[in-house]
Amino acid sequence: MRGDAKGNRVLGREIAKVRKRAGMSQEELAFQAEVHPTYVSQLERGLKSPTVNVLLRLAKALKASGSRLIAVVERNSH
Repeated sequence: MRGDAKGNRVLGREIAKVRKRAGMSQEELAFQAEVHPTYVSQLERGLKSPTVNVLLRLAKALKASGSRLIAVVERNSH
């Protein structure tokens, strides 16, 4: 398995976890982050990898730190 695919899945699971903890739907997160709801779904399933800009918009919408989301990937994808 390629490391980047695993990293995408780890990041996606973390985004989903934080989103659910915040009581948000994928649609609400997408609206607040100005991305398409399908894209949020693809991110959460590890099928897509966000740009830094999108990651920071998602983090802001989730009231989370982009660096915290990345730290989870660093800890769990090696």
